[in-house]
Amino acid sequence: MQASVGDRIRVHGRTVGAGEQQGEIVEVRGEQGQPPYLVRFSDGHEGLVFPGPDCEVEGHTD
Repeated sequence: MQASVGDRIRVHGRTVGAGEQQGEIVEVRGEQGQPPYLVRFSDGHEGLVFPGPDCEVEGHTD
């Protein structure tokens, strides 16, 4: 998986009833766009994300 600063990330809920989380990648800490990513989620918190199969990255448009 590769991403850039400004890309959107979606983390799907892993259990029934768990909501999806969405956020913006604010920092790419791996080499050449590789994880981990520092993400600012829509509720305002930030966290380091190592994306798994429950994640999708959507490129941003300028």
